[in-house]
Amino acid sequence: MILEIWQKVYPILIAILFFELIILVHEGGHFVAARLMKIKVNEFSIGMGPKLIQFTKGDTKYSLRLILFGGYCSMEGESEESDDEASFSNKKVWQRMFVVVAGAFMNLILGFIIVAILTCSQELIGTPCVAKFDKNAVSSQTLRAGDVIKSIDGMRVYSPNDVTTGLSRSADDTLDMVVMRDGKEKKLSVKFNTEKIDSKQFIKMDFWLLGVKKTFPNIIKTTFSESVSIARMVFLSIHDLIFGRFGLSDLSGPVGAVSVVSTAVKTGVYSMLKIMALLTINIGLLNLFPLPALDGWRFFLLIFEGIFRKKLPDKWEWAINGAGLVILLGFMCVITFSDVTKLLR
Repeated sequence: MILEIWQKVYPILIAILFFELIILVHEGGHFVAARLMKIKVNEFSIGMGPKLIQFTKGDTKYSLRLILFGGYCSMEGESEESDDEASFSNKKVWQRMFVVVAGAFMNLILGFIIVAILTCSQELIGTPCVAKFDKNAVSSQTLRAGDVIKSIDGMRVYSPNDVTTGLSRSADDTLDMVVMRDGKEKKLSVKFNTEKIDSKQFIKMDFWLLGVKKTFPNIIKTTFSESVSIARMVFLSIHDLIFGRFGLSDLSGPVGAVSVVSTAVKTGVYSMLKIMALLTINIGLLNLFPLPALDGWRFFLLIFEGIFRKKLPDKWEWAINGAGLVILLGFMCVITFSDVTKLLR
């Protein structure tokens, strides 16, 4: 009985710890950047809620809190004016910009490192070149083994991940593809079989991509192209959401993400790391969007201050941040409700 409960609980615990690691790396980026800019950090916290452990070193309090789902780096003068020379508010604009973007930058670095680990762990390095087809593959009527896929429905292809992304975004069973064949680019209209998943139609990939031996140059190249591919998925997802390819019910918040990660934990380390790379790169990029309550909004305000040599009036900043936070929390409530509903089905 205890073993059965543990088998269900441990993937969720690992998923939560993974999220905490992503948050810790993000807040750690702010912390290190603040230190480099000689900004006073009042508290660096791992987790939220009641304190479990706390100690002070220098001017900073370090704390471990009960709820391991969050954390923060509290800097002097970050949310209000301060007379302290080492406060955030008294530093130059470029110094504050550096601190603000450091968290998201560290998330992107973490994602790049995970992708590098995944790439190195593979026996072969994937390429966007068609290697072979499944039995009775419909796409073999148009594609050939040896074709290097250059674009799918106008989306440029640089990595194997781009191929699967391009196929998954199609709204019908026919794709416009550009391939390199015999040294020349060739435009093709490729038909596929489709399958329905959760009432939505998706293309069935009926061919295999070519793998090549690992070398240091192609490991670096693949790591970079796969990281960029994951990052591009953020913008493609937003595009598809705006144009109706997907709805709000297709989005996932923290609850859904924990569920996905916990499922990946059961599958194996490779799947777990792949999901983690996707999440940390997503979090890093989304934090840079100029939306109230996100780092990107603070960065936008600093650009405004740098150009016009004055800050946005406090009352306006507080009003925009407050309204943005309410909208963001409302959006998260809707997404969380959708996540919970999916789990209960």
